[in-house]
Amino acid sequence: MLALLDMSLSYAGAGIGAGIIALGAGIGIGKIGSVAMEAISRQPEMSAKIQTAMIIACALIEGVALFGVLVCLLIATK
Repeated sequence: MLALLDMSLSYAGAGIGAGIIALGAGIGIGKIGSVAMEAISRQPEMSAKIQTAMIIACALIEGVALFGVLVCLLIATK
């Protein structure tokens, strides 16, 4: 009975953790996109450099989010 409760709590914790990670990544990428669009509207001639920096930053955020979700899955299946 106690082992079943432990498994249920680990699944719930992993699910909540993965949700928080996804939410944080979404907010971060949204903020990057918003600021990049403002920067491009102020200096259109720099749009290529701004877009490159934005894509790199979004990729890094996605990588961190993926690692966080994998950690949650590993915790849930242990």
